[in-house]
Formats: sequence, C-alpha cells, structure tokens
Amino acid sequence: MRLRLLIAAAALSALGFAEAALAQQTDIGTPRKETLVVDILSGRVGNPRRMNPYLEGNIVVQGLHQLAYSNLWDIDTVKGTQYPALAATMPEALDDTYTKWRFKVRKGLAWSDGAPFSAADVVFTARMALDNPKLPYNRFIAANIKDIRAVDDETVEIDTVNPLPKITYSFGAVIFGNAFRVVPKHIWEKVDPLTFENYPPVTIGPYKLKDTDPNGYWFLWEKRDDWQRTDVGQIIGEPKPKYVLFRSYGPEEKRIIAMAQNDLDILTDISPEGLEILRLRNNKVKAWYDAFPWANLDDPCERGISFNTTTPPYDKWQVRWALALATKIDDVSIATFSGMLRASPIHVPPISILMKSYHEPMTDWLKAFALPDGYKPFDSEFAVRMGKRLAAERIDGLPKDEAGLRKLLGVGWWKHDPAKAAQLLQEAGFKKNGNAWMLPDGTPWKMTINAPADFEIESQRLAFAVANEWKKFGIDVNVQQQQGGVFATEYATGNFQAGSYWNQNCAIGPDVWVRLEWWHEKYVSPNGQPASFNRERYKNPEVSKIIDQMAKLKVDDPKNVEYGTALLQELVKGMPLIPMFGTSKFVPVNTTYWKNYPDAKNYYEGPWWWWSNFKYIVARLEPAQ
Repeated sequence: MRLRLLIAAAALSALGFAEAALAQQTDIGTPRKETLVVDILSGRVGNPRRMNPYLEGNIVVQGLHQLAYSNLWDIDTVKGTQYPALAATMPEALDDTYTKWRFKVRKGLAWSDGAPFSAADVVFTARMALDNPKLPYNRFIAANIKDIRAVDDETVEIDTVNPLPKITYSFGAVIFGNAFRVVPKHIWEKVDPLTFENYPPVTIGPYKLKDTDPNGYWFLWEKRDDWQRTDVGQIIGEPKPKYVLFRSYGPEEKRIIAMAQNDLDILTDISPEGLEILRLRNNKVKAWYDAFPWANLDDPCERGISFNTTTPPYDKWQVRWALALATKIDDVSIATFSGMLRASPIHVPPISILMKSYHEPMTDWLKAFALPDGYKPFDSEFAVRMGKRLAAERIDGLPKDEAGLRKLLGVGWWKHDPAKAAQLLQEAGFKKNGNAWMLPDGTPWKMTINAPADFEIESQRLAFAVANEWKKFGIDVNVQQQQGGVFATEYATGNFQAGSYWNQNCAIGPDVWVRLEWWHEKYVSPNGQPASFNRERYKNPEVSKIIDQMAKLKVDDPKNVEYGTALLQELVKGMPLIPMFGTSKFVPVNTTYWKNYPDAKNYYEGPWWWWSNFKYIVARLEPAQ
C-alpha cells in the first residue's frame, strides 16, 4: 500500500498543478457546484440494488444510512446528548417500573413518494422485526419489546420486556446510528422483508435516490422538492447541495488523486502518508487539526483483533491472552499508522471523556491486575517509549512531559512477553515443533485474520501488523482481505477465526452500557446464523449480570461508571477480543466547492461522514464560491 501511495505522489507531482481547474460538471453530468461528492466508506458496493437495511451483508454507507433514513432520536456528539428526530418528544415513562413508555412522532413529515409519515410506520417496523425470527435484528428487539401500539397517528406506546430506562439508547442513535430504521408501512406491508431488495428506496430523509452505477461505484442522491417535510428540514433547514454523490474511486492512491484534483469533497478514511501527500499538493484540503496529530482521535470505536470465542482454540482465555502477550504493540503502532495511535488496554475507546472516566482511573487496577498464576501483564511505559521513538523521527508538536505523552498516546498496554505467552499455550496443550506451534491435537496452528480490503485503512493495516507479530511468534497466519459485504457477513454469521473488527468496543460517554450491552450472552447466535450483536459469541455470566444491573440505571446515574468499571475488568480477564488502539481518523475535506465543514476550530459535530447524523452536517454546509 505504501508503494502505491508513492506512485500516487509521483503521479501528482508529474501533473505539476498548484491549483486544479474548477470543473463545470461531475463525471456523471451533475453541476459540480451543486454536487457534494463523498467517498464511500466501504468502497465499491458489490450488489448496488440491495438496499434492505434489515438484511445482513447489505451495505448502507452509500448514502442509504446517512441521507435516506432517520432515527427516532439522533445524537449531538459534541454535547453527548440525544434529541428527537423522527420523534417529536423524548419518551415519557408511564410508571416507575420503566417498562411502559409513550412518545410522539414529528408532525408534517412525509415519505419521498408523498405518503404521510405516522406512528403506524413506527409500529409496523417494530412488529415486522418481531414477527420474523430470521431477520438478524429479531433477537435484539424480541429481547426488549413486549408490545408496541399506535394510540393515534402521532402517539406510540411501548411495553418493554424488562425495565429499560435507557430506551433511547436502545432505539435511537448514539454511535453510528441505530439498527431500528423506520420503514414505510404502505410499501413494506406488501413484501417479504427477508427477500425485498428495497430498490429504489422510499426515503424519509431529505434526499432520494436518483441514479446508481450498476457496478456499484457511485450512488447519486437528489434533494427532495419537499425537503421541508423531513426532520432535517424542520430541525436545520434546507440543505444547500442539490445532489450528494457517494463515490468509490477504489484504492487509497486513486482516492487521494481524486481529492487532489478537486473531484472529491469528503474522504472517509486514509492513512497519515496519504494526508501528507494531499496537504502538499492542494491547499484547499483540510484535516481535523492544522498540525500534529492531524487526525481526530475521538472516534468512539477502538481497533483490535476479535475472535470467534466458540471456535477452538480461540474458545480458551489462555490462547487469547497468549496472543496479546505475543504482540509487540510498539511495532504494531509504527507499522499501522506510523505511531500516530493512542493505545487502549481496555474494551472501550481511549477518547478524551473515557480516558478521564475509565482509562486513567483504572491505571492502578491495571498495574495490580494479575493472571490466575500471579503474573502481572500490564506495561505502563508504552507512551514514554513511543514518544521517544516519534521524537527521533523529528515529529513536531509532541508533548515534552510524560503526563502529556500518556494523554496523547495512552495509559499503557500489555507486556511483550513471548516466554509467558508460550507458557500459557503449553499449559493449554500446545507444543512447539521447531519455531512452529502445534495445536493440542498435533496439527500445525494455522490462523486466518479477516481484514477490510481498501477501506477502514487503520483496521486493514492493523491486521497485517499483528499477523507479522504472530508469525514471528511461530503461528502460520494468513490475512484475508474482504470487500465490505463479505467482511460484515462473515463477522455476523461467525464464519471467522479472528478479524480486524471494531463494532463491539464502542462508547461515547461515561455510560458505556450503550454498546457494551452487546456483550450480553442473550444475544449469542449459533455459528451460521446472523447475529446483530455479540458477534464474538462470548458467554460470561458475570458480564451479563453486570450489564443487567446497568440496564436498570438512568443515563445520568453515577453508578454507571462504577458498574462500567466492573464490566471492563471482567472483559480484561476474559479477553474475548484484544483491544489495541483508538481510531485515528484521517478524514480530510476539500473546501474548493463547499465550506463550513466541522473541524477542531469549528466543532459543531464530529467528522462522522458515515453516521446517521451526516444529513444534519450536509444541511449546514455552504457553497464556497
């Protein structure tokens, strides 16, 4: 990949432009000044007509998630609070058991075909999921909703299976969006949701699908004439771009060339080297910060290696811990993103608010933590070592003191101790033949790590960096790169041994229940059956017990941190996946055609171009000329 970036840099240098000419049209014929061009996070969409958000493996980040659908409640990630979107109100508890709820839906909304939006659409969507056990979402909604009904066109009432004071976390957006996407009853009641393609989709958002590349490289969305009848229109106002073109230019080097030539306005994920090339070639390209570390470090999902914990030998905690101790995290950081990463030894991302709530307060516990034989695996000196290593590379802007380095690069990680890793494996029945590890049955240990192919660059590179560490340790490791649909489907169905996934370890505030609730054993599905949550298929009664206790607390209850800490301690002990780094998002924008993007100085929202709240960012953009 780095070689391809060098080729891209050489190609741009050969072009010799200081400022690319302004185009009159996009390459698909829309007026350039009226078109916002956005990189597709997952790359080319293998089956562009499959737009059913309730079927596993269907891609939604080609605009379907960001522009076509809306949530009942969405999230302001700056304030960390939710607000009504399709709903008109936050839900009202009808008694003190927190099992009976009522809320209103927003008046005056309509679907893109003109049909009015009502409470009936919300109720229909929930019942559709409840009545179809083969839908991946069924397991989650059946575990939470006992009954749902429309009192009238504007009012929905819900009875939950158990007390659910965090009901807006369960059915509204917090991170990325929410799997509960309201669909139009008048369309979906006539189809089978298990086979329905949903093409072209009838939308509730401010844009509708105008055209699609049959090969899945681009999707053109057009602003609705009746944008006033959408939640974006009522909350923010009219979006200025007439068109939003979601476009995949392919590998990173091609995407970099496209932005350098002003053909692309928003990039969803590139490497530090790619950003450096862009900054040198086009002064209209802007990163989140104007200086080191350039990237936004507060993406609420962290990166690491997940395991299918029902598949031997990854069903043993000793094996998962051995793999952690066989990893030299310093070298992984350099190989992945040139050291521009914040390490995390616990199962929540090291974003600023969680560093204060968990990582820093838990440091003493991490230092004292021991495996059952008394061995203490924590290494608190990672940030200091990495700081010296980066300083030797003459990186400007590094903190000068140890406290500053730990704030930037993390509180620490696990020791690189191959001897201890070998001991754990031998105690679990493994043997070594020369430099190669043998499984307990005497066959060679062969491992495959699933990785994204030319998207989610940090996770893609991380897979190769970790594989290199484990190969040196004596494991025959292969990295299998996969396109978005296959990558997601194999994760959901359990058709993987290990994978560079990130969905499970996410959090955005001190109440970490919002995503860590997915570790509950009630969400475990058999291998081969799609799972919406707990795709590692991890069963731990103590983890589930703590999650149940957290579910009874209100969002602002200080006990959330107490229980959250206990939950994270249990996850460290079992290590169902190995957390490694927070996400350093290099997501630059080009300000040639559009301005008022969020950044560190204009922080009205995070740079989450693939989230459901992107539509509200689009509505705040202004023409640059």
